[in-house]
Amino acid sequence: MRQTGQSYKQHSVNGPFDAIVIGSGIGGLTAAALLAKHAGKKVLVLERHYASGGFTHVFHRRDYEWDVGVHYIGQVNSPHFTTRAAFDHITEERLRWNPMPDVYDRIIIAGRKYDFPSGIERFRERMKQYFPDEVAAIDGYIAAVCAAVAASSMYFAQKAIPAPIARLIGPLMSRRFLRYADQTTAQVLNSLTRNKELIAVLTGQWGDYGLPPAQSSFAMHATIAHHYFEGAGYPVGGASEIAASIAPIIERAGGQIMVSADVAGILLEGGSKAVGVRMADGTEIRAKTIISDAGAYNTFARLLPVNSSASRGVLEEMKNIPPSMSHLCLYVGLKRSPGEPEFGATNLWICCDPDHDASFARFEKDPSGPFPVLFISFPSAKDPTFAERYPGRSTIEVVAPTHYRMFDRWSETTWKRRGTEYNDLKQTLTVRLREELERNVPATRGKIDTAELSTPLSTRHFANYQSGEIYGASCVPARFRARAFGAHTPIRNLYLTGQDASVAGVTGALFGGVITASVILRRNMMGVVSRTKAK
Repeated sequence: MRQTGQSYKQHSVNGPFDAIVIGSGIGGLTAAALLAKHAGKKVLVLERHYASGGFTHVFHRRDYEWDVGVHYIGQVNSPHFTTRAAFDHITEERLRWNPMPDVYDRIIIAGRKYDFPSGIERFRERMKQYFPDEVAAIDGYIAAVCAAVAASSMYFAQKAIPAPIARLIGPLMSRRFLRYADQTTAQVLNSLTRNKELIAVLTGQWGDYGLPPAQSSFAMHATIAHHYFEGAGYPVGGASEIAASIAPIIERAGGQIMVSADVAGILLEGGSKAVGVRMADGTEIRAKTIISDAGAYNTFARLLPVNSSASRGVLEEMKNIPPSMSHLCLYVGLKRSPGEPEFGATNLWICCDPDHDASFARFEKDPSGPFPVLFISFPSAKDPTFAERYPGRSTIEVVAPTHYRMFDRWSETTWKRRGTEYNDLKQTLTVRLREELERNVPATRGKIDTAELSTPLSTRHFANYQSGEIYGASCVPARFRARAFGAHTPIRNLYLTGQDASVAGVTGALFGGVITASVILRRNMMGVVSRTKAK
């Protein structure tokens, strides 16, 4: 694990700064790096957690290390992919990628297995082998996914242009994309086929964006599905290499990344112009540009003054767009004998029922019932350096959706001091998830050395998402029409970045940073960072 940043409590802040970024997630780091690299800006990045990187950070216990959000990234196995080009640009190619197996995802529905192989045409043919009577539906589905993604370029471009121009021509630029965004995933799939098993398989990755088919926007589903069509990769050296590879660009321009640096509020001048931040210890730090990677809701409901008219307007628009799902994650450490093979690196999606929406609704009513979906990831098998860094050890993560209200009664308690009842609930959930792991991956039996559970309260504590959400605002159809979700804000010199400036996920947050840098620099940074190497 590579630590990035200095402790705010132990080191001086060496201002003045041209810009301040609140939060060190991939969106904040990307925006900071682009301002530093292309405009020589001196940027201060402030992270309330003791580790930088947001959902790209890692944590360790004894002889183990786990990532918290970078389970796999699509379009990184070749420098000719746009996502890989963007990562190469903001890391100056310091970040290396290890390809996942040819079958990157395996969907298991009530015991029936369906593999997702790398390559769009191989995926198409595999689906037709599974569902030979659904050739037209499969072709139609892939065509719809590709068309939605093709239409998205103009939609995201209008987020990066000056606000007055976006208000004028944004609706025209967004029109094609919004035809897909306004429909739910279920509506599009039901228009193509009546085969519920096929729909279940094609939407089996719904946990990657946090909503089952009848609730999610098809635009979000298409973005994720297309992202993985050509396979996936994982950072060599673990997820912490992402922040560590970006940091030198920020620091070379005189910037700093400070951890354990809790921002209490954004300073305004005249009620409508951002001029700095106020830290939890009362210190005020000023800069001409303020960028929030804390999420749209946190920014307007918690960091800006409650009497701000701009905040009221944005919060009013956001009230019909709920936060994304919360989750449980069981972090498992296993002992292995020297030379013993890993458990494999293919992700497993375990679905209890082909009707994802029905199983999600049942779990909502009765959390003691079957989990609607489990995502099992094998991070140590994805990183070729793990065995030499942690010999004789392996790691697995078991992720399940949950509801924040299940934990709301402990929301005012503190980390590690939530009481016996909470600890008992955690133990019950740990046992349930461990049993699911051993049932679905029998080779783990007798080898588990440690298992630690995170809950939505863990996410709230470390990521500062008030409902323990992992994808910012939920990707319902209405989200894509809301002006609140973009880099521009009604406050002069204040900008949003990350997932809420773009779409859910690590790559979505990355391009959220690119959009924010484009707005601030008044330059098409998407064209700059996505310029791939000549073949």
